[in-house]
Amino acid sequence: MKRLVTCALILGLFIPGLVAQAASVSQATLLFLKIAPGARPTGMGEAFVAISDDATATWWNPAGLGFQHGREFTMMYSRWLPQFNLSDLYYAFLSGTYEVPEWGMFGANVIFLNLGQTQRRDDQNRDLGTFSSYEMAVTGTYGAEIEPNVLSMGVGLKLAYSSLSPGGGAGEEAGTGTATAIAADVGLLYKATFLGGLSIGANLSNMGPKVAYIDRAQADPLPTNLKLGFAYKIIESDYNKLTIASDVNKELVVRDKNGKSQEFYEALFSAWGDGDLVPSIIWNAGLEYWYSNLVGLRGGYWNDDLGKVFPYTFGVSIKYSSYRFDFSYLSAGQNHPLSDTMRYSLTVDL
Repeated sequence: MKRLVTCALILGLFIPGLVAQAASVSQATLLFLKIAPGARPTGMGEAFVAISDDATATWWNPAGLGFQHGREFTMMYSRWLPQFNLSDLYYAFLSGTYEVPEWGMFGANVIFLNLGQTQRRDDQNRDLGTFSSYEMAVTGTYGAEIEPNVLSMGVGLKLAYSSLSPGGGAGEEAGTGTATAIAADVGLLYKATFLGGLSIGANLSNMGPKVAYIDRAQADPLPTNLKLGFAYKIIESDYNKLTIASDVNKELVVRDKNGKSQEFYEALFSAWGDGDLVPSIIWNAGLEYWYSNLVGLRGGYWNDDLGKVFPYTFGVSIKYSSYRFDFSYLSAGQNHPLSDTMRYSLTVDL
């Protein structure tokens, strides 16, 4: 029962959002789709939609692929919610990009969140064995320039699968505790060349039909999210590069008084008038410094009023030849489940 309660807390409270929002804030399901990947972006306070210049762009903003060339592969691992001290709770991310001349850049990523094993018991407290819970998603993306060196657009199509329990119930409630979903992303990235190093990005992600685990009448919406941001290169020289960035995020999910949710295409418009707009927006800010393309340093912060999460992030990179190792650390305060979250990434230019 202890593991069952822990699993419920994980699924209901701490997976949402850009690494954390309370269950009372997010009204969607498959919230693992919103966990931010990549040690480099997360070290910058998760402000990356207007940068998206490496293989993690398949998640952050597929439009970033339009300005990239060649081939690249990245992988990331993170022990998730380390304060729970559960060794089988982890998050992994793989992503790759491949340029097709005269067509554009294609990419794909795989997300896997392992939720560990849970002991199952019946109403008489008899041991029914254990089961494993996990969630994963596979996304294919494409990005291309609309105006060379100025404007690019990208799209993504994903298939997500969630396996939380073997299921149970009877009648209309009978079924398995699994769900499958399809969703789409679309992004834009604009480089204001007349303003020096300014870029502006937008990504509308996780647009798709509702998802049901057991009862279709109780289907829940996907975590449709709009991310807007800018980045500016303050210093751009051979040996020193300094970039600042900032994003804002708004979850576009709406439920009525009876708990029934709107379809995603309705919520795209109605979510802006649902409750207090300003507190529902998550604000991210970060900076990145590179010395001679060998060593990178990062710092960031984000503000989530509704989720009561105000973490600081730090990151470092070491690059040698075609290899880049990234590390990030998150501090969310004493005893917060996200505190001491560390991400490790390896990126390779192929």
